This record gives sequence, structure tokens and C-alpha cells, in this order.
Amino acid sequence: MPTSAVTVSEEVREALDTDAPVVALESTIIAHGLPRPRNLAVAEELEALVRAGGAVPATIAVLDGRAHVGLTKDELERVAGDPDMRKLGHRDLAPALARGASGATTVSATALLADRAGIPVFATGGLGGVHRGWTDTQDESADLRLLAQVGITVVCAGVKSILDVPATLQRLETLGVTVIGYGTRHFPGFYLTSSGEPVDWTVGTPEEVAAVMRAKDVMAEPYSSLIVANPVPPTEQLDPALHDRVLARALDEARQEGITGQAVTPFLLDRLMRYTDGASLEANLAAVRGNVRLAARIAAAYA
Repeated sequence: MPTSAVTVSEEVREALDTDAPVVALESTIIAHGLPRPRNLAVAEELEALVRAGGAVPATIAVLDGRAHVGLTKDELERVAGDPDMRKLGHRDLAPALARGASGATTVSATALLADRAGIPVFATGGLGGVHRGWTDTQDESADLRLLAQVGITVVCAGVKSILDVPATLQRLETLGVTVIGYGTRHFPGFYLTSSGEPVDWTVGTPEEVAAVMRAKDVMAEPYSSLIVANPVPPTEQLDPALHDRVLARALDEARQEGITGQAVTPFLLDRLMRYTDGASLEANLAAVRGNVRLAARIAAAYA
């Protein structure tokens, strides 16, 4: 990616130049995932958690046709406060840069820009994946293929439970993306501690994750990402019975209302938040906080 299209903040550049730990953070959760003004408070909290873990935060966004890796206070406030901020996946980066647009980066766009900047660790909430009813819709998140093309370590709480988790894990295997559970033998379910699906490998410390990262570095090829699946603590997960009941209701309403394609995910997430009186949002934030804390520790161990 041309350097003329990317601005790396002075703090992030200095950290990268001295091999200090850096953690990339997405900006979609700020611009589109939370109500104002709480979104700005959460954005500042997540950056503070990275610093508390001994790493430098690099929140990523596109502003006026330039990709920014690491945001100033004013830039962070702009992302949080501008209602016209677009939502950018990695396929949207070229037109956004060419047209001078501004937007918050999703998992795929953040992972791509972080990888290009040389940041090895990225923390997010949950990944996109294969949607339910894939055999009819062929609906699959761009996150999966992109993670097979960049070499970043992504700390997440699995994939959103509204997706087809077994099919997503199968797709990651097909794409050659490594998945390891952090302190768990089961893949997390985003809002839930466990999706019920097993993982092949389990690690228990940031140092063990860093050792896997170094082994991938030595192998060099195939170049692909490492997913560290970090479950939300049982005490902070959404009540599983409530989750299943509400999700079934939301799926039924989506079918009745003819919701299809890209509209399905925001529809289901909105219904989950509404029908759980905001409990799903709190579980989401608990997962993000835990992932950010762990990512900072992994970045420090790797550095």
C-alpha cells in the first residue's frame, strides 16, 4: 500500500521502530457499534487498557482519504462523533482512499492495514463468519478470506453466535487459518463462554501464544493469520437460556419480515440487544475488554 495513503502516528511509528509492543484496534465498534456518547468513553477505555498492559494502542480508521494507524485524541473524537462516518471493509479501502472518504474500519480492513504497518497483534470483539443458511445465500464474511491472506494474530471471542459456528470453523480450516483456544478447549460463542464446538489446540499463557507466533514466523509460509479464541468469563456472559430464546425469536422475525443478505446481521444484533434489555451489549463489551487486555500481554510477550 503506498505510504502516501497511510499515516502512522508518531507514537506508533516510534514503538514499531524500537520493537516495542503495539496492539491494533478497530474503529467500527466506535462509530457503529455503540450509542453516543458512550462510544467515545469505550474507545478511550480500550486504549487505556492497552497502555495498562504495557503496549501502545493503534486504533485504525480512514479520514479524508488517508488510512490512519493510531489516532490522536481529536481524531478519535471525530470517529466517535461523526454520524456520516462510513463502515469500511478491506474491499472498500481503495475507493475510500481514492474518493477522499472517511470511515471506520471493520475487522478485515483493520487487519489489512495493521499487517501492512507491521503490527503483529490485533484485538477485537468477535469475527464475522459463515452465515446460517449459507447453502441458499452463499453469505460469508470477508473477514475469513482476508485472514488467510495476512499474517496477524487476532485476539477475539470467537464469532458472533448468530452465525453458523461449525461451518465457520470448517471454513477457517479450509483457508488454512490457525485457531487456538486461550484457556479453553471449546471455541467461544462471542456473547457466550462456549459455542460447544471444540478447538484442536489450547494455550494458557501469553508466552505460549508468543511462542506459536514465533514458530509461524520461522515457517514463513503459508502466510496466514493466527486466531486466539479468548472466551468471555462465565460470570460476564449472556445467560445461555436467554440467548437461545431471544436468538430463536429474532431468527423467526427475520424470516417473517424477509430480511436477507447484509441486512440480517444488524437486524439480529439489534433484536438481541432489544430483547435482552441491553445485556447482550454488556456481554459484548466484557468480551472486548478481555480481548484487549490479553492482546496487550501477548504483544508484550512477543516483543
